[in-house]
Amino acid sequence: MTFFDEVKRRRTFAIISHPDAGKTTLTEKFLMYGGAVQLAGTVTARNNHRATTSDWMDLEKQRGISVSSTVLQFDYDSYCVNLLDTPGHHDFSEDTYRVLTAVDAAVMVIDAGKGIEAQTRKLFEVCRRRGVPIFTFMNKLDRPARDPLDLLDELEKVLGIQAYAVNWPLGAGDQFKGVYDRIRGEVHLFERTVQGAYRAPVVIGDLSSPAMSSQLSERVFAQVQEELEMLDAAGADFDLERIHSGQLTPVFFGSAMNNFGVQLLLDNFLALSLPPGPRPSTQEEIVPEAPFFSGFVFKIQANLDPRHRDRIAFVRIVSGKFQRDMMVHHSRTGKMVRLSNAQKLFGRERETLDEAYAGDVIGLVGKDDFGIGDTLTENSAVVFHEIPRFSPEIFAYLHNANNAKYKRFNDGFKQLLQEGVVQTFEVDSAVRKGALLGAVGPLQFEVVQYRLESEYGAESTLEPTGFVAARWIRAKDSSQTQTTPVMTMDTVLARDSDQNLVVLFQTQWALRSFGERNAGFEISDVPFAGSSEASPSRKRTAEAVVSG
Repeated sequence: MTFFDEVKRRRTFAIISHPDAGKTTLTEKFLMYGGAVQLAGTVTARNNHRATTSDWMDLEKQRGISVSSTVLQFDYDSYCVNLLDTPGHHDFSEDTYRVLTAVDAAVMVIDAGKGIEAQTRKLFEVCRRRGVPIFTFMNKLDRPARDPLDLLDELEKVLGIQAYAVNWPLGAGDQFKGVYDRIRGEVHLFERTVQGAYRAPVVIGDLSSPAMSSQLSERVFAQVQEELEMLDAAGADFDLERIHSGQLTPVFFGSAMNNFGVQLLLDNFLALSLPPGPRPSTQEEIVPEAPFFSGFVFKIQANLDPRHRDRIAFVRIVSGKFQRDMMVHHSRTGKMVRLSNAQKLFGRERETLDEAYAGDVIGLVGKDDFGIGDTLTENSAVVFHEIPRFSPEIFAYLHNANNAKYKRFNDGFKQLLQEGVVQTFEVDSAVRKGALLGAVGPLQFEVVQYRLESEYGAESTLEPTGFVAARWIRAKDSSQTQTTPVMTMDTVLARDSDQNLVVLFQTQWALRSFGERNAGFEISDVPFAGSSEASPSRKRTAEAVVSG
C-alpha cells in the first residue's frame, strides 16, 4: 500500500458511556468480531470466565469498572482499527477527556432501559466542543427497555443532536429477536450463544417475507411496521456530511452482552466514519499527509508489565510516518530524541513496532522525560496544545506509612504524578509534611494508594483536608503595585507542579468573594494557557514535592 492508502484505512475512536451502560462489554465484542480475541470475556470475571482484554488492572477486575484508558489496535476487513476504551466513572474524567483529544470519532453507549445519564451528557458535550462525530449504540435491548422512539426523542431534546436510526429493534426484553437494517432493507434475526462468548448466529431476510414475519409475534410485527412508517415520514434524513460534522448521530440498537447488532454497528461505523483528519497547531493546521512526522503524548502508563517497571508514553500520530530509531524534536525540552523502542498496543499486551502512520496510537517505552501534552515532531515549529486541564474538587495529604520503604514510596509516587493520575500542590509555609493531592473524585485517591501498594510495595495513608476548590491566579498587569493577592483565613496560597500560583479555598463563600478583593488578578479554574512553558520541568518539581 502507498502512504496515502495506509492513512485512509485508519480508524481511531473511543467508546464512551455512563458507568454500567455496557461500554467495556461492547469493546470486548468488537475485539471478538474483529478476530482480535477468540473468546469474549466478562467485565467481572468469575469462576472459569475469561476477564476482559481492556480491563487489565487487578483493581478493575475486582471492582468491575474501567479505571484506566486502554489502547487496542487490530485489523478488521480492510481497516486498521485503533480502539480506545475509556473509564466511564466521573472520578476518572481527566483520563477520559485526554483520550478524547486523540480520537477522530466516538461511539456513545446508552442503556436502553435508563436513557441518557449524567456522565453520558458530560462526555457528549466534550465531543461536541471538539467537533468529534458521535455514533450511538442503544444497548441492553435484551432487557426491559424504554420505547425506542422515546430514546431517539431524548437524544434530540437532552443532547440537542438529531438522530437517524440506522437499524430498528424487533421487540425488547425476552421478545427481542433482532434488528431491521433501514439502509439495506434487511432483517437480522439473532440466536443467543452461551454467555455471549461467541459470535451470534444470524439469519438475514426481508421483513415482508413469511419466514421473517413468522419469527415475530403479531403485536411486535405490527408495532415495528408502524414505527418504521413514522420514522420514514417524520424522522431525520440520512446525511453523511452532517454525521461527519457532529450534527447528526447514526443510532444502532442491540445487545452487546448477547452480540445482537454488534457486527452491524462495527461494519457501519467503519464504513461511515472518517479517516484521520487535520489538527490545529501553533503554526497552522497539520494534515495527516504532511511530509513530516508529528504527534502528541496524551497518556502515560507505568507497569503494564509489572515484571519490568516500565513506563509507556501513548502517542497519537497526527501526520507523516513513524519509523523506529527516527530522531524527533521534543517540544518541551527543545532536545532531539531517538524513538528506538516503540510498541504496538493491545491492552496489556504489546509487540515491537517498526512503522506506523497518521491516525495510529503507539507506545514509546522508557522515555522518562516525556510528559502528558508533549509534542514530538520532525518539524520543530509545530506544537500541539490538545490536552485539557481540570480543576480538582477534593484534596488530601498523602503520607508514607512505612519510613523503611521511603524509596519505594518516593519512586512510585513520582511515577503516578507523571501519569497525571492526580494533581499535586505545594502549600506556602505548610506545616504538614507530605504531598497535597487534588483529584476530580475520591476513586482517584483509591487508585493511587492501591497502585502504590500493589506495584511498588509501599503503603500509604490519606489525610483529608477542608479545601473545596482550587483556582489559578496571575497579575493582570505586570506594572501594578499589588504583587500578592489578599488572602483570608479560609484561603491558602500554593503552587502546582509547574510552579504556577494557585489559591486553595475552604468554603464556597471564599471562592465567590475572592475576586472582589483581588481585582488586579486574573482567576481561572484551570492553568492559564502557556503558563507552564517557562516553568521548571514536571519531573524536577515532582521530586521536590515528594522529598518535601
